[in-house]
Amino acid sequence: MGKYEKDARDLLAAIGGKENVSAVTHCATRMRFVLVDPKKADQSKIENIPVVKGMFTNAGQFQVIIGNDVPVFYADFTAISGISGVSKEDAKSVAKQNQNPVQRVITLLAEIFTPLLPAIIVGGLILGFRNILEGVQFGFLGNQTIVAVSPFWNGVNGFLWLPGEAIFHFLPVGITWSITRKMGATEILGIVLGITLVSPQLLNAYAVNGTSAADIAKNWSWDFGFFQVAKIGYQAQVIPAMMAGFLLVYLERFFRKRIPEAVSMIFVPFFSLLPTIIAAHTVLGPIGWKIGSGISWIVNAGLESPLNWLFGGVFGAVYAPLVITGLHHTTLAIDSQLIADFGSTNLWPMICLSNIAQGAAVLAIVIAHRGNKKEEQISVPSVISAWLGVTEPAMFGINLKYVYPFVAAMIGSGLAGMFITIMKVRANAIGVGGLPGILAIKNNLGVGKGTGAQGYVIFLIAMGIAIVVPIVLTLFFRKAGIFNKIDRAEQAIPVTLDEIDAQVSTEAVVNATVAAGTKTAIVAPLTGELLPLAQAKDPVFAQGTMGQGVVIEPSEGKLVAPFDGQVTLLFPTKHAIGLVSDTGVEVLIHVGLDTVELDGKGFMTHVAQGDRVKQGQLLLEVDLNVIKEAGYATQTPVIVTNSADFQVDPKAEKQAIKAGDKVITVTHR
Repeated sequence: MGKYEKDARDLLAAIGGKENVSAVTHCATRMRFVLVDPKKADQSKIENIPVVKGMFTNAGQFQVIIGNDVPVFYADFTAISGISGVSKEDAKSVAKQNQNPVQRVITLLAEIFTPLLPAIIVGGLILGFRNILEGVQFGFLGNQTIVAVSPFWNGVNGFLWLPGEAIFHFLPVGITWSITRKMGATEILGIVLGITLVSPQLLNAYAVNGTSAADIAKNWSWDFGFFQVAKIGYQAQVIPAMMAGFLLVYLERFFRKRIPEAVSMIFVPFFSLLPTIIAAHTVLGPIGWKIGSGISWIVNAGLESPLNWLFGGVFGAVYAPLVITGLHHTTLAIDSQLIADFGSTNLWPMICLSNIAQGAAVLAIVIAHRGNKKEEQISVPSVISAWLGVTEPAMFGINLKYVYPFVAAMIGSGLAGMFITIMKVRANAIGVGGLPGILAIKNNLGVGKGTGAQGYVIFLIAMGIAIVVPIVLTLFFRKAGIFNKIDRAEQAIPVTLDEIDAQVSTEAVVNATVAAGTKTAIVAPLTGELLPLAQAKDPVFAQGTMGQGVVIEPSEGKLVAPFDGQVTLLFPTKHAIGLVSDTGVEVLIHVGLDTVELDGKGFMTHVAQGDRVKQGQLLLEVDLNVIKEAGYATQTPVIVTNSADFQVDPKAEKQAIKAGDKVITVTHR
């Protein structure tokens, strides 16, 4: 009888039996199921299975946390179920069958934009700060902006445009790179393609609406004699960049299959890149502009119709999806025209409220997921960024990931937009988004009516709607499971740590009986900064699901044995190692987070699985720069995975430590 045969039988029954399993695989800590009908999984029964430490659903997979013994459990499960396992990638592929077309599109967007999030978050904070410096007229400054009266802040504002422009104006470069990276194409070709969409030789996308067709034909065109091609840039545009990126990938795949390998390095890039650039500037780009023009016409017609209150609700709700596509830039031309014709615009206030609503929805996620330190690195700055007028970090980083907060924000924004349209709230200027947008509100609610205070009070009420409604709806949707398939309130928070498959033995290496009260000192395997386990950036570790321990932020890349014992787990990608001490203490050291994706790059092992080791013996070396340059955290959890059998007393203070310093005391019960 296998070690976990009973638990495996119970789990098979609880997930709905063999016929309810489309695919199954495992990673370093979890069983990953693709279920035919996820509703058949009885979570209350699963929770009561002794070996199960938790569960959650993510990206179409039902994942059950087992711990270090997952390979043994997996072997017992496949033996009693008769289900053959598949690779992790195959399981992900099957999991997509559980997603509807909308979910697949959202998943694709998330996979493209996730690598861009660090830059988008920084850019959002920078542009939000610049909005305040250059766009807000303060009464105590004589109704002037900060940059108009302060040379210092004017200089700061000008300097900050450098990274702001690099991140958002040149966003197509990041998008085309990310698409080629995700789909396994040549990344440098994606970067080159993106540069051709934002080259200084092109008319900036922001200047197109202010440039006449005659001027474009004369000064901004390539003249081929019998035809011309407009030199139009696509700064900050998403759709043209995505269309071009996918075309590049498919062309590269097509030619790589048909061009002999001996000359593929020359001709595959040439025949892939050049036609894509031509298509981007002759077909894909113009199509994007046509889509934008169509949306602009609809917006303008809505503003002028007797049903403008209805338009306010609809526009308030759909503005956020426009931001996803990059088409929201087309509304700037309408705002400018409205200000020119009427001295104010009722469109910009709705845009400000949409910013606020998206930030409020993220704030609700912060509340619901409090304690998820890794997610808070994205969510908290995203709230600030959205409330300063830049919502891409909030939407791509959090709201689109979970879907339901995005919908809640759309509803709150729609209601707030309808309210201010009925109350005839208008803005004198554009450019100041989010919470500071109130400073751009027109002094009067209408000709001959009201005071400035009235306008501000009404907009404050609308801001309250845009904050309260998304927060309440986000928390309600999460609890009720509405628009929500991956983050039910009763489930564990979805996590992003993605360990590798590991077919390894976890047979016990300590058979001797250890007397109660026996103490084992675990020393730091790395030199760096010691942190409490709760500060781990991955919730599976931070919440103690895997066991008790500490986290080390390494400053050097040499990892040594934390005690005398034996190597029981050594992953093929070398990013994680398991050991057991001579006194029976089992420890998992996970070098960095998500470093499985490096597939061993930057890691070099000095021991093999099954080796005996002495405290301080070099186990592996890691190039920390490789991890950082790939965008992963170097934070290394050191976990006592059989904590239930011991009293584990880790050092709780944040402090500098050297390899060999005692960090955990373990006492046998």
